[in-house]
Amino acid sequence: MVVDDSVVIRGMISRWIDAEPDMEVSASLRTGLDAVNQLERVRPDVAVLDIEMPELDGISALPKLLAKKRDLVIIMASTLTRRNAEISFKALSLGASDYIPKPESTREASAAETFHHDLIQKIRHLGARARRRTPAAPAPAPAPSVAPAPERVREVTVQPAAAPVAHLPLARRPFGVLAPRVLLIGSSTGGPQALMTLVADIGPVIDRFPVLITQHMPPTFTTILAEHLARASHRPAHEAVDGEIVKPGRIYLAPGGRHMRVVRHGAETAIALDDGPPVNFCKPAVDPLFNSAIDVWQGSIMSVILTGMGSDGMRGGKEIVAAGGSVIAQDEATSVVWGMPGAAANAGICAAVLPLNQIAPKLVRLFSGDRS
Repeated sequence: MVVDDSVVIRGMISRWIDAEPDMEVSASLRTGLDAVNQLERVRPDVAVLDIEMPELDGISALPKLLAKKRDLVIIMASTLTRRNAEISFKALSLGASDYIPKPESTREASAAETFHHDLIQKIRHLGARARRRTPAAPAPAPAPSVAPAPERVREVTVQPAAAPVAHLPLARRPFGVLAPRVLLIGSSTGGPQALMTLVADIGPVIDRFPVLITQHMPPTFTTILAEHLARASHRPAHEAVDGEIVKPGRIYLAPGGRHMRVVRHGAETAIALDDGPPVNFCKPAVDPLFNSAIDVWQGSIMSVILTGMGSDGMRGGKEIVAAGGSVIAQDEATSVVWGMPGAAANAGICAAVLPLNQIAPKLVRLFSGDRS
């Protein structure tokens, strides 16, 4: 369901969706009120919801939509303004699954192409996960007087045998033997909520070690995220500045639209931002941070890969492990999308794959000297 008061945006998004073989537009609507009134009739899996609309805006329509369909995936769409970034973060706290920045002008080819790619990927991955979580309707019971057909008997006996294959245990490796001197975190879809939860409970780690975070997010949004991280952690958090010295007790967030790396600066470590091309379709990307950290801290690195689409962080995590460091991934059950952490887990580079609420206690123990 596409909900936007701009006929141009509605038409553009609808054409993109209808061009995909695995999705279709169930409704194209002008206001949030239309969406609320027609939700039960069209029963969409995903709603792309504009923020600024007449009659009922997106943030007001959001709780009404979720009240009618609790499992509805809502992706908030807004232009890149500070006000809209704040509203998008509020929407996440109210139950929206994700957000996406709309280009200032659809005539700018590169911006429209990025918007197109990101939107379709979000719809596909979030929608698929929502459908997997929806319980399948029970099959109707056969009439008592009718014996099961032989074909049905064979199907029932074969189906359970394949189930264990999908749940093979993931390979684990030991944690690095060197004490960690830095915490690196990478995240994407679902990341803001996960990051807020995580930093609230790792105060003892932040107080003694620097924490560097790359979250896939555009400019302005990272400014707001840094402010939220500071409030959640009760520690200094800000968008990293090119050339600044990395110090314990602070959270450094990669600014939207720029990759964040670290470099040696005499006896100290400094932030290095660059405007290079996207890595893994992302800018900022996790891999540049992970790879650069090895030159500075060698094997004394603890890295965490949280919820997100794609595989960003897996290659950098592999290099960290090869250097003697460690990788922790968020588990599938607590991830909004198990793309990035799943790629790391399936690559066999993780020392632990944990539910979100178990990652912070584990980090506190590891940074306190526990090596297991």
